[in-house]
Amino acid sequence: MRPRIGIVTISDRASRGVYDDASGPAIEAALRDYLATECDFDKRLVADEREQIAAVLRELAASGCCLVCTTGGTGPAPRDVTPEAIRDCCHKELPGFGEQMRAASLRAGVPTAILSRQTAAILDRTLVVTLPGKPASIRVCLDAVFPAIPYCIDLIGGPRLEGNAAVVQVFRPKSG
Repeated sequence: MRPRIGIVTISDRASRGVYDDASGPAIEAALRDYLATECDFDKRLVADEREQIAAVLRELAASGCCLVCTTGGTGPAPRDVTPEAIRDCCHKELPGFGEQMRAASLRAGVPTAILSRQTAAILDRTLVVTLPGKPASIRVCLDAVFPAIPYCIDLIGGPRLEGNAAVVQVFRPKSG
């Protein structure tokens, strides 16, 4: 069975059909580049509603996704509630992911990166990583954290994901 990856776009306007989701496809394209392992993708689109976000994360984890990447809802605006939804349903936060993503965005010349509340967390045996809503920023942030994602999934009992060495160097400690 192929590993499953969830992609959740969190946007009031995209969920109402006001515009097409560009962020979810940007995540899938980046992950397809990074991964040598063939994976199945389960894509969702939800409004900026805390309960809906938590419910879809629980559903994707229960269905066997080893990784769920969200996009949107990590800023300071009143409707940005993704980090709160993460805390509602996940049991272990990994703040280093957000620290690295903000640092990478700052290096890329995005001074508003300090406003981001991106993070990652564990939900059962699923790694949840929150990404920005701007498609151009997704790869900047994933470049910063993807090398640690496969090993994190190993540690929580998920399937082994191999990286595409021509694109990204996945880090796993040497067993000793």
